[in-house]
Amino acid sequence: MSRKTSVRHFEENLSELETIVAQLESNQLSLEDALKAFEKGVKLSQDCQSVLTQAEQKVQILLEKHDGERLETFDPESDQ
Repeated sequence: MSRKTSVRHFEENLSELETIVAQLESNQLSLEDALKAFEKGVKLSQDCQSVLTQAEQKVQILLEKHDGERLETFDPESDQ
């Protein structure tokens, strides 16, 4: 899968995941439909996480190759 395809696939999965979350939060689904939506959401979440992990690995390789930098763990609280 090319990089553009991966990004598009990721964005589509993320959008679908957001839709599923909204459906689940609306409490309008039957229990059976909610379980199916939840199962699909878990799969989409795993797919998105896989793409993000691959992207992080590529960034790490590029940083190490060019200037020996290491990625630091992101902490949103540290900027405050």
